[in-house]
Amino acid sequence: MSTVILSQDELSRYNSLIPSLKKRIAEAGIERGQPLTYRVKTYGCQLNESDSEKIEGILQSIGLIEASEDQSPDFLIFNTCTIRENADIRLFGNLGAYKAQKRQNRDMFIAVCGCMMKQQENIERIKKSFPYVDACFGPADIHMLPSILDKKLNQRKRVFAVSDEDYLVDDVDVPVLHKRKFRALVPIMYGCNNFCTYCVVPYTRGRERSRSSAQILSQLRELAASGYKEVMLLGQNVNSYGNDKEDEISFAELLEEAAKIPGFSRIRFMTSHPKDISEEVIYTMKKYKNIERHLHLPMQSGSSAVLKRMNRHYDQEQYLKTALLFRKELPDATLTTDIIVGFPGETEEDFLATLDVVEKCRFDSAFTFQYSRRPGTKAADYPDQIPQDIVTERFGRLLELQNALTFSSNESCVGNTEEILIEGKSATAPDVLTGRTNSNRLVNFRIPSGIQLNGKEIDSTASDFDADQFEGMLAMVSITRAKPYSVEGELVRFIDE
Repeated sequence: MSTVILSQDELSRYNSLIPSLKKRIAEAGIERGQPLTYRVKTYGCQLNESDSEKIEGILQSIGLIEASEDQSPDFLIFNTCTIRENADIRLFGNLGAYKAQKRQNRDMFIAVCGCMMKQQENIERIKKSFPYVDACFGPADIHMLPSILDKKLNQRKRVFAVSDEDYLVDDVDVPVLHKRKFRALVPIMYGCNNFCTYCVVPYTRGRERSRSSAQILSQLRELAASGYKEVMLLGQNVNSYGNDKEDEISFAELLEEAAKIPGFSRIRFMTSHPKDISEEVIYTMKKYKNIERHLHLPMQSGSSAVLKRMNRHYDQEQYLKTALLFRKELPDATLTTDIIVGFPGETEEDFLATLDVVEKCRFDSAFTFQYSRRPGTKAADYPDQIPQDIVTERFGRLLELQNALTFSSNESCVGNTEEILIEGKSATAPDVLTGRTNSNRLVNFRIPSGIQLNGKEIDSTASDFDADQFEGMLAMVSITRAKPYSVEGELVRFIDE
């Protein structure tokens, strides 16, 4: 595969189809007596979420509106992920559930995109067993969606547009629907060059390709001017940003320039790779208070021998050096990680090394996984696969240790008053708000009586109370109670009325 930088003229040719599509969608809505709708079902990481925001931006630009939960959409797109085992079972099971709806609505458009479509066996299965799927396209082909829709609507033929190219498209030229009022997802690069032996991402998302820092910073300034308080800089490995281009700034420099833009309360980034993160990044985080006090640094294993078999390009010593430097320089920050248990060849000694690093780093939380054998990766063919009962037993020991550390971390902030960026209504109760601290700690909190907003007292017990009206606001919250995976609190005051 090769990187193809899409020119403005080429992208304009795709976007030039939007007006005629919009006219056709409007006419179909008039004929039916109601607007046509869409739904995008997203699986996987934040980059997939960002991709779905672009897909939704295009769908809304042609006049579609998002379907409600109880509606059968006219346009349905599955944005897939292939990182975890059984991804195909989830996708094909969900596709099967829509067969009856497609039979009732012959004009319904169903498409599948994302990482799973870069695996030819999945394309062939859709062609053979799911004839009611109208189109497939890859994660780098989203800019082609107007053309895909145009071909399907005009020619009534199935469209399979999964390119072998690694496209690099300037995001500011693609319609985007940011799903959150307060947060904007901004990819700074795409693809991965690491080829970890358990991972399919380099095969599905292609080689690393960085966007221009000038384009990124221009986009960030526009987002800040539009009122977004939080931005997340995204990449499979943000620390290698710019390595594929001559005369491009480093990730630490890009992070600093982003932090200087007025308006952002929170600048987040994900994901960091331990082999590439520089001390510069840590010192930049320390220097600017609007950079989130949180570092997600996937460890995967604490055993140097396992890390070598994983092709991670760092060892236990290097990982600890970075993690402990971060702890030293930002003692008020949180450190999180990813850990895989049961990688082929993992011995009891290797696993104990992982527990040792977990205890030394005292991770505030961790995403823990049992090794998932992925076809097409080197590790899938390793002969020394670990029996499931051993994997399960080790996984239980890891969870017991990490859960205790997470709860201890949450207990440490009880009694503090923290700045919270409100994300809306909590899932726990209609009168409870949820948000995150500047260290990415999840907080559920109530509004006590007597609290006013814009001169009016708030009654969270009223039948017309709408917690979502506070989404995107900053508030000071007193932390009153620790829970295993979150904390609870009480609103002290709103910061920005």
